[in-house]
Amino acid sequence: MNGAPEDIEKLGFEDALNELEQIVRSLESGDGKLDDAISSYERGAALKKHCEGKLAEAKNRIEKISFSGQGGADTAPADLG
Repeated sequence: MNGAPEDIEKLGFEDALNELEQIVRSLESGDGKLDDAISSYERGAALKKHCEGKLAEAKNRIEKISFSGQGGADTAPADLG
């Protein structure tokens, strides 16, 4: 999908977001070694990209199933934000 590690690709949006939040809290605490922080940051970046992709997919799905009164597709942008 977006080149993320396979374990990230398998995560749903909520699980990926929860892991990303844990990484952010860990990095903000400043505890741990620099190498661990760099690895966490890299994983966090991959998780962020994965979440953004999942949100874009959801937005596209919502736009496809939005119908106007005449039965035609209404492609107005969805406000997910």
